[in-house]
Amino acid sequence: MAKEYERIANDLRRSIRDGDLKPGDRLPSEAELVERYGKSGPTVQAALRVLQYEGLIDKQHGRGSFVRRPRSTVLRTNERHQWEKDRAREAEEHRLKTGATEYDTGLKVDDLVFHASYKEAEASKDIADAFGVPAGTALVERTYRTRYAAERAPFALVTSYLVRDMVAENPDLLDETKEPWPGGTMNQLHTVGIELARIEERFTTRPPTPEEAEELELPPGMPVLLARKISYDTNDRPVEISDITLPGDRTHVHVVTHLERW
Repeated sequence: MAKEYERIANDLRRSIRDGDLKPGDRLPSEAELVERYGKSGPTVQAALRVLQYEGLIDKQHGRGSFVRRPRSTVLRTNERHQWEKDRAREAEEHRLKTGATEYDTGLKVDDLVFHASYKEAEASKDIADAFGVPAGTALVERTYRTRYAAERAPFALVTSYLVRDMVAENPDLLDETKEPWPGGTMNQLHTVGIELARIEERFTTRPPTPEEAEELELPPGMPVLLARKISYDTNDRPVEISDITLPGDRTHVHVVTHLERW
């Protein structure tokens, strides 16, 4: 049986989803909700916390609770990797037209704001073990942030690692000013003769750090989804590692597995 605060949350949630309360609308005050539902202040507060944790409302100190404006969502599917590989050898003119974020969000290139920064780093034990190289090996550490121009928070926090000696043959791959790179990492690796054969992704969840919650603009209690992506070449050699922090309130993971016929 639903608890009283859950009944209130269900009713308010229905009003939001049915459009009776629209994005940006102010909810009735806590005192008004107490009167409407005939329940105590703590019960109403518990209901509002549920909606806040679900990302449906924002509580603004001294102003009240407001219906949260929905953010553009990201549909992350494993089919995106083959799509990226198919583009890797296309002409630059074709690769410039779209990218992986556009694929995941349905947005256009001109809708997005992109930032990349590179630095040299030494491989930690964790990253070195994943690459199969000694700890301290020189890496290119790349940080990416992409957001919808109409929003402030990025879709994800991405840190990508390449073994420096593996890609140094093409100095452009060490230069952040060449970003955004048409065709992404798969085309970058193609320029030094590397073809990807498989990609492994492992997902876990946890509460965000305060810094992650602030940058991703997460509502209180919203978890993050962590992805460790390792790309392997045709010699079964790990050639790129990405650590991706995805906001739980706007990320959908869709896995399609094609099975062979008997």
